[in-house]
Amino acid sequence: MIKVGIIGFGTVGRGTYRILQENSSIIKERTGLNIVVKKIAEINPDRIKDYDIKKEILTHDAYELIEDKDIDIVVELIGGITLAYDYIIHAIKNKKGVITANKALLAEKGGEIFSLAARYKVPIGFEASVCGGIPVIRAVKDGLVANRITDIMGILNGTSNYIMTRMAEEGKPFREVLKDAQRLGFAEQDPTYDIEGIDAAHKLCILISLSFGCKIKLHDISVKGISGIEPVDIEFAREFGYKIKLLAIARHDGEELEARVEPAMISVSHPLSSVGDVFNAVYIVGDRVGPTMFYGKGAGSEPTGSAVVSDIIDIGQRIISKAEPHTFKGITFTKKIKIKESEKGFVPFYLRFTAQDKPGVLSQVSGILAKYSISISTVIQKGRKENGYVPIVMLTHEAIEGDLKKAIKEIDKLPFIKGESICIRIEERLN
Repeated sequence: MIKVGIIGFGTVGRGTYRILQENSSIIKERTGLNIVVKKIAEINPDRIKDYDIKKEILTHDAYELIEDKDIDIVVELIGGITLAYDYIIHAIKNKKGVITANKALLAEKGGEIFSLAARYKVPIGFEASVCGGIPVIRAVKDGLVANRITDIMGILNGTSNYIMTRMAEEGKPFREVLKDAQRLGFAEQDPTYDIEGIDAAHKLCILISLSFGCKIKLHDISVKGISGIEPVDIEFAREFGYKIKLLAIARHDGEELEARVEPAMISVSHPLSSVGDVFNAVYIVGDRVGPTMFYGKGAGSEPTGSAVVSDIIDIGQRIISKAEPHTFKGITFTKKIKIKESEKGFVPFYLRFTAQDKPGVLSQVSGILAKYSISISTVIQKGRKENGYVPIVMLTHEAIEGDLKKAIKEIDKLPFIKGESICIRIEERLN
């Protein structure tokens, strides 16, 4: 019998509990494990009231759960960093197996947690920390372990993907779709982490550490959100044969690591372009296996709970068989790696300027771009004139990002340019 303690009975905690209760027979049939929830730590009684849970397994004190000698595995599902970190460290020192879905914590404190776990020889499961029910962590740790991973590209945040999908399908502006998403429960009342790319960047930190065996922090990743994208950009992208997605990208060429989260254009022929609504997908390229893609629900009570239960089963089987903890050597979060400066990126770009409709405008804009060695591949000047201004859209050939930013800054100061210009990377290296 494997006895589990769950800290936090929120969305994921409830999903985990339901799966363990309702699918216990199929879990035992397939794995031979009898998994019992020995204790639940939760301070909010409203989260418990709809469940038939015996009072003796409930506690308000997470430390009581952690120090219970009968409990084999501690599952941390409260989120945040400070308390969650304290609970996990305390559980490791009590030689409990630990499972967490906490991507922010692992991105910030992963090095310390995994180092301590290795010292105490206890296993840690974190499948649910990246893309909910998609088994991408296990795929990197096990399925792709013989590969040198070169590229990671993912749609790692369901909220932003839902918003971008709605904008593309209905032509509605960002703020209107965001309000709808909040009303429907697809976006938090404070959606900052989702729409500004921070949530995706936390997940990318974990994937990078696993895939490249290196230490990386949130500030090492170039992060930009979707709030500046407008329906007109989505429409122009479609006309050029692209879709705009909030992409998390990591590339390692053997010397430098490129890491970024930002809206980018990808060809409609690429499988990532068809990932819509609240779904997530991770596209990973290995030197032996080539391109692979993992797709599914990236959040939600039961998809994420499914990932948590898979970790419970994995650690439970190791406990029963008295096997050594699965300490994948790549999970060190200590090896340093050179981060490529975002300004040195060399890719094509989509540009949109709002300019007065008069002679000479296009030649002056083109002249400034040429000054910074930026070559134009396509120009479109069309659309409804508003107060004398029209959109000018350009696609460039590959250009150095830092030079392009300098050119845009100069262009935006021209008297006939209105507002800030829009610049979106075109990811043609998605192979």
